[in-house]
Amino acid sequence: MIKKTIKTLSSLATSILFLILILMAVTVISSKASGGEPNIFGYQFKTVLSGSMEPSIQTGSVIAVKPAEDKEQFQQGDVITYTNKDELLITHRVVEVKESGKPLSYITKGDNNDSPDREPVLPQNVNAEYTGFTIPYLGYLLNFANSKIGSAMFLIIPGIVLILYSIFTVWKALAEIDGKKKREVFGSD
Repeated sequence: MIKKTIKTLSSLATSILFLILILMAVTVISSKASGGEPNIFGYQFKTVLSGSMEPSIQTGSVIAVKPAEDKEQFQQGDVITYTNKDELLITHRVVEVKESGKPLSYITKGDNNDSPDREPVLPQNVNAEYTGFTIPYLGYLLNFANSKIGSAMFLIIPGIVLILYSIFTVWKALAEIDGKKKREVFGSD
C-alpha cells in the first residue's frame, strides 16, 4: 500500500515537473517571438498594477487581452488596453466614443475612478481589448519572478528540486537492485 502510494506520488511529481517545463518553454518561446510579450493562442497576458478597474479587475491579477486589429471598432462599455502619452500601458473602460470631427477618439475611465481620464485615446494608441479572462493574484508572483531575487529563486529552486528528485530516483533504483541481490543470495542457501 505504501509503495503504491509512493509510486503514484512519484509519477504525479514527474508529470507536474514535466508540464511546468513545457509551459515555461512555450512562454519563453512565445515571449521571444512576439518581442517580449507572452502570446499564447493569439492572446497576450498583462499584469494589473493598480486598482483603477476594481472591483471588475483586481490589482495583482493577470488579464488576457486580444491585440486590436480594427482600432476604430470599439464602443461604449468595451475595456481596452492603450498606451498613454507617458508610454505606459493602461487598461480602462470606454465611456464615450467621440466621432464628431476628426479624428475619432475614445474617452476612457477606470471603473474605480471618480472621473474620466484627462486625455482622449486615439485609435492608433489602442493596443488590445480585454477578453474578460482574469487570473487573480498571479501578477504578484510574476512581478516577483521578474525581480533579481525572484528570477534567481525560480531558476535555483526548480533546479534543486530536479536534482533531489533525480538522486531519490537513483537511490530507489539502487535499493531495489540491492534488495534483489540479497534475496538471490539468501534464497539460494
